[in-house]
Amino acid sequence: MPLSANAGVTVPTFQSDEVKHRQKISEWAKEVNQGHIKNVGNVTLAASTSTTFVSDARVGAQSFVKLMPMTANALSAIPTVYVSSTGRENFTLTHGNSASTDKTFRYCVLG
Repeated sequence: MPLSANAGVTVPTFQSDEVKHRQKISEWAKEVNQGHIKNVGNVTLAASTSTTFVSDARVGAQSFVKLMPMTANALSAIPTVYVSSTGRENFTLTHGNSASTDKTFRYCVLG
């Protein structure tokens, strides 16, 4: 799988021109060093239920998932929201049961 950064720098796993390949690796490393990596997503908590299932190909069983509230209702939900499980390409959020439909979070996946 090629390495990529949000700025669009993609590094193929093989390139016949070694100089160009090293240059792409250098550009990619610079972008990563500046924090431009594709490891974030958005999720809105499901209304009127206590769990929300999130599919994301970057998630594994041992991944760390961090949430950041993006709305006032999401901020008020923080005490009741936690990652109850992670698995291959998914994680589950457990939270308070509420009819609110605007509890939106940005999440970061590491590992």
